[in-house]
Amino acid sequence: MKDPKTQQDTKKKHIFFLFYIMLHIPNPASTQPTQTAAPFKVGLILDTNYPIGQIALTSIKIAIADFYTVNTNSTKHLVVVQRNSSSNVLTAASSALELITGESVHAILGPDTASEVAFVADLGTKANIPIISYSVTSQSVAPSYVPFFVRAAPSDALQVDAIAALVHEYGWHRVVPIYENDDHGVALLPFLVDALDNVEAVIPYRCGIRFSATDDHISSELYRLQTLQTRVFVIHTCVQLAVRIFTVANRIGMMSDGYVWILTEGLTSLLGWIESKSVQGVLGVSTKIPDSERLNGFKRRWTRQFLTENPVADPSRVSSELSNYAVWAYDAAWALALAAEHLGPVTNSTMRTSNRYDDLSTMAGSDTGKSLLQAIFSIQFDGLGGKFQLVNGELYRTGACRIVNVIDGKAQEIGVWTQNEGLKWRLRPVIWPGESMVVPKGWDVTTSGKRLRLAVPGSVDPGFESFLNLKVDKTTNRTLAKGFVFDMFEAAVRQLPYALLFDYIPVEHDNYDSLVELVANGSYDGIVADMTITAERSMFVDFTQPYKKTGISIVAPAVTDKGSKCTWVFTKPLKPNLWVISGAFFILTGIVIWLMEHRVNEEFRGPWWRHHGPIISFAFSTLAFSHSEKMRNNFSRVTLIVWLFVVFILTSSYTANLSSMLTVKQLKPSVSDINDLKKSAASVGYLQPSFVKDNLLKLGFDKSRLVPLKSPQEYADALSSGRVAAIVDETPYLEVFINDHCDGYEMSSEIYKTGGFGFVFPKGSMLAADLSRAILKITETDESSSIQQKWFDLDQNTCSSGDSLLSSKQLGLDSFVGLFCITGAISSLCCIIFLIKFYIQNKDELREIVANNPWRTSLHEIWKLFLRDPTLLLS
Repeated sequence: MKDPKTQQDTKKKHIFFLFYIMLHIPNPASTQPTQTAAPFKVGLILDTNYPIGQIALTSIKIAIADFYTVNTNSTKHLVVVQRNSSSNVLTAASSALELITGESVHAILGPDTASEVAFVADLGTKANIPIISYSVTSQSVAPSYVPFFVRAAPSDALQVDAIAALVHEYGWHRVVPIYENDDHGVALLPFLVDALDNVEAVIPYRCGIRFSATDDHISSELYRLQTLQTRVFVIHTCVQLAVRIFTVANRIGMMSDGYVWILTEGLTSLLGWIESKSVQGVLGVSTKIPDSERLNGFKRRWTRQFLTENPVADPSRVSSELSNYAVWAYDAAWALALAAEHLGPVTNSTMRTSNRYDDLSTMAGSDTGKSLLQAIFSIQFDGLGGKFQLVNGELYRTGACRIVNVIDGKAQEIGVWTQNEGLKWRLRPVIWPGESMVVPKGWDVTTSGKRLRLAVPGSVDPGFESFLNLKVDKTTNRTLAKGFVFDMFEAAVRQLPYALLFDYIPVEHDNYDSLVELVANGSYDGIVADMTITAERSMFVDFTQPYKKTGISIVAPAVTDKGSKCTWVFTKPLKPNLWVISGAFFILTGIVIWLMEHRVNEEFRGPWWRHHGPIISFAFSTLAFSHSEKMRNNFSRVTLIVWLFVVFILTSSYTANLSSMLTVKQLKPSVSDINDLKKSAASVGYLQPSFVKDNLLKLGFDKSRLVPLKSPQEYADALSSGRVAAIVDETPYLEVFINDHCDGYEMSSEIYKTGGFGFVFPKGSMLAADLSRAILKITETDESSSIQQKWFDLDQNTCSSGDSLLSSKQLGLDSFVGLFCITGAISSLCCIIFLIKFYIQNKDELREIVANNPWRTSLHEIWKLFLRDPTLLLS
């Protein structure tokens, strides 16, 4: 069996041969070689019936004339052999085949479109003939796949970042591309999707329209776009199709206030060929070509010659703005002429097949093709469009695009985008479609838009209506939703950059997992409920960012904390670290004051064994401010004043905390540890339905010990009757219970945290990401707190347990770090100054001691000097 690829190649050979016979056109050489220069034949395939071909033909003629005017000693002269492709793939391919095999050209410029180039580039690769494109920017044809294809124009991939920056600048989050449904149009989409994703924008719908589409088909596609909420469109088609699309868009009202149209490079560069009234207010993105005197001179010459060659053209449109295609075609022709000069002697070797014209397998390769290709890759020069340099077979550009706004038929530059600096705006107002100067929001509410069917729990247990409260109006059959969950969801929806139409659908359920299944199988578009995010559920659906944090806690009957009745209760007001640091500072302060008072105060003198007593007694007597010693040194007085202030703060705090422990009744839950609860034989209550039951079973609880409960009142009844020893549930529900049943019950700290409450959407839904961003916005403001305050009355909680627990909290070092730093710094500073004065007063004797004794002996002698000089008075 033949290989499918071989069969396809054979089929192409026969098609090319057929069209070569049918469409063979004699060679009208447009440029004759000079007598001193050897002719160098190159092919030119374009369609002179359409703008790109007309523009390129004029530019190529001017480029060749300019090149040989500047390079008068050229050894070769380009002879252009022109063929008309009629914008037909097979015609272009047959023309290329004839140029290669019949005319023996060394290279081919063109053709105009990506679909034509795809075929011609394959032929050029087989024949080792460089195919140089000045107009095909699409990545559907690339030198990496077709070695003899040369892109002498910027790639489409360079403009998508500028489009994305524009979308981000105006805060649009959804964009619909309208593209020509061929290789050229489709190839842009992956790059556009990635660029928009980087600015957190998405493509909710893609509108592909074929070149051959009827006006009725175009109308139906645009009417479909009107039913969407998105009002931002990126149009990426050939100019002929774009003209028809804008004609229909104007007729059906899609060029009015609120709409945004962004043209890609190919259309922005051909605005002169589009009826100006039909594109009023659109934006365009195109490669920025550096302005220069040479470029301005070329524009004037090009306009004159183009109007001469095309007398039916509208002078106002032609002269309005020079197309980028004109510049790229000029530089491509110049590059080919320059590359030809780098070659040695060239012979017009035949490219005819050895047997038949349709037998491509026996086609001989060009003698000059590889050398010419390498020469093209290696040349660099200053072209009209800037520095001409090919990298990996493509024109290298640093990535600068201009943003234009079509106003009164003219493209006015309103900004420039660069890869390094992003968007830079000019001080010029933007006129939007409909003559509006108000920036479109990018979306609109449509009456025909799809309304999301959001499942909500059909019945809510009594006592938890603050979370969800559903009522169905029997007259209108409309669901009225109230509660914390709905307020949070609707607050997030208001933050979305588009309208979200939805209906709440009450659904009776066994448990929340059954609701998840309904979304996973497509029965509903999402769930709005107090749904806890779990790993198991996230395998089937997508959750938003948590809109409320949750955890698992225990509620049990309150018992008195016996810690306040113990023998050592007087030690509990302060934490151990504060006791230790306080004692250390008492001793340190006593030592510092003794050092500074010893030489001037009789009460701090005496035998060495009497020194310890004053230090300790003085330090701790400051607790009661009852020290009997009088300070004679000013530094001692400063140190003591600061220390007494610290002691006052410490003793006041200690007294207040101890009083609270002894007088306020301290309560704690009778069960606060999940492991203790598991080891006991007592029954445990949980909210039904809830995932908590499964968690308790995983922790090792026997199923017979688990008691399902449905409301706060059932919690209270079960606990008071002793039916259960404790309730294990999510913190938000237990907080509601404690808020309503202050007396007799206490809640432990969280046993462990859970994923929080989130809204549910199908896997891959864009709403999950959009609402997550919206939830973050409202949680960063006071709106989230206001909603919680509204439904849970947090400030109205009259339960005293939280206050009593707070009042009995032990005081730690962290509460007094600042005080200890202050007293330590001042004590150290006073001591250092005192020692400096001692040195100054005794420096001669100190120097003599240090000079005549080893260091240990020196220290001993200095200490003796300090002790034996009790008569030294302060100056």
